[in-house]
Amino acid sequence: MSVNIVAFGNERDRFSEDSQQPSLIWSYLGRSALISQIDSSLSAAHAANPVFTEYQACVFGNVRLLVRDCPAWDIFDSDWHTSRSLIGGADIIVIKYSVNDKTAFQELKDSYVPMIKKALSHCSVPVIISAIGARKNGVPCTCPLCTSDRRSCVTTSEGVQLSKELGATYLELHTLNDFYIQKYFGGVLEYFMIQSLNQKSSEKMKKKKKTQKCHRVQPPQLEQPEKMPILKGEASHYDADLHNLLCCCQCADVAFYPEDLSTVVEAHKVILCSVSQLFMLLFEVKSAADIHDASIVKMAQNLFTVDTRGTFPVATHSGPPCVPPVKVVVKDSVFCSCLPDILHFIYSGAFQWEQLEEDIKRKVKDPEKTENVLEKVKCILKTPGKLSTAKDCRSHQIRRLYSTSLRLFFNTPVLADVIFKIQEYLYTDSCCPASILQAMSLLVCAEMYQVMRLQHICELYIITQLQSMPSRELASTSLSIVSLLRKAKFHNSDCLSTWLLHFIATNYLIFSQKPEFQDLSVEERSFVEMHRWPSNLYLKQLAEYRNYVHSQKCHCAVM
Repeated sequence: MSVNIVAFGNERDRFSEDSQQPSLIWSYLGRSALISQIDSSLSAAHAANPVFTEYQACVFGNVRLLVRDCPAWDIFDSDWHTSRSLIGGADIIVIKYSVNDKTAFQELKDSYVPMIKKALSHCSVPVIISAIGARKNGVPCTCPLCTSDRRSCVTTSEGVQLSKELGATYLELHTLNDFYIQKYFGGVLEYFMIQSLNQKSSEKMKKKKKTQKCHRVQPPQLEQPEKMPILKGEASHYDADLHNLLCCCQCADVAFYPEDLSTVVEAHKVILCSVSQLFMLLFEVKSAADIHDASIVKMAQNLFTVDTRGTFPVATHSGPPCVPPVKVVVKDSVFCSCLPDILHFIYSGAFQWEQLEEDIKRKVKDPEKTENVLEKVKCILKTPGKLSTAKDCRSHQIRRLYSTSLRLFFNTPVLADVIFKIQEYLYTDSCCPASILQAMSLLVCAEMYQVMRLQHICELYIITQLQSMPSRELASTSLSIVSLLRKAKFHNSDCLSTWLLHFIATNYLIFSQKPEFQDLSVEERSFVEMHRWPSNLYLKQLAEYRNYVHSQKCHCAVM
């Protein structure tokens, strides 16, 4: 017997200084008197960025406990196949959040709860919602005019409402000490563990009794088909590509100079304009009339000057020689000295504000000048009428620039210098094909341009769609699996072609009746016959059993 638990969400306040605080799951495993023999391992293709942490332990003496802890909700965006599999195999689901991170809670409620509800629509799995931490700003005011306090922390009523939407059990844990872990979280979790074990035991007994009722000769046992190869996806390197673009200055079309022209820092218009209206104004993407915030216009005039005289020294330019970069003078010498750090902050997604503060403090070493530079950065990055404090700079809008900034320039003519008659992926790092045939066409393009992660996404989509087809639909579909196999082999998709061969063998009785089955090569036909399911031996034993039932002139209790 075993129990599978899947935990989603981060119980830590993302801006908390206590980054060493143990997780809720690890605290429970380490402190519960029922747990023994704990093992943990990172289950991810990239050890530096694991998708989830896996724990194995023994509970109630000899019951195997398997826990998968997924602290980042990004798994639903980047790897929907894995996230759906985790929910589908769970006996208990735990959702965690920090009561002091209102932005993360709102993102959970708006973006990920609908996905979880959809995944749970076909099964009944108990859900535990755990609100972690003591609210730093106390109980917020309920006056309709006091809207600012409501953003500071997640209230109990908001957590209870979320639990009602999911039909979940709601818990508040002010700390992760022994009392709260064992009495509240541990008690509820172990209650559902016992319920799950009782249900499994009951189903096992029913199956055993049903088997004992049949005293006649039993039909042959149909073995499970061979497990098909598991296709592992490639981790995203979207952020690394942007960082390399800045460091290597490839295709740079902007050059920043101090007033004495002693140094140069290169960058890219499209990146800068995607995060700031100030740069749109500077590079004439927008006019002053289009920007309704006078502080942005004033900042652009006071901080930068675009040179039109052509008197600047020639920079080491990696772009085409016929397209020289736009030369910009930075009037503030302190700001100019910090410009490499500011550009790194922008290219990394504009969510590492604390790191930028530390870098500028270390370089400037003057609190007043440091604050002046940071205020200029806030003004550059802000949207009209917002982002006036350091707290606002950590707001939801700034932290999400990483995933949305470049989308501003996707499928728009602004600053565009290349047109591809394809879609999606290079600007968004995500892709959702509309059909298997579209996914195969996109796979062909991905192989042509050597975008390996996109190729893996298409392979996973095709495999998932085929696996979800019922046998009746698979028998009547006009989609040629053999044609998919041919294309996968031709375009060097070895993982997909191997999986498709196993798929044909596993569904042998369906595909052997289709005309396309004759198009398999001799080598492919030999593989399919060797791994076919059901096997020839089973069909022979089944025929013998039917003959026996007929000779006894009785009805088969099973068939």
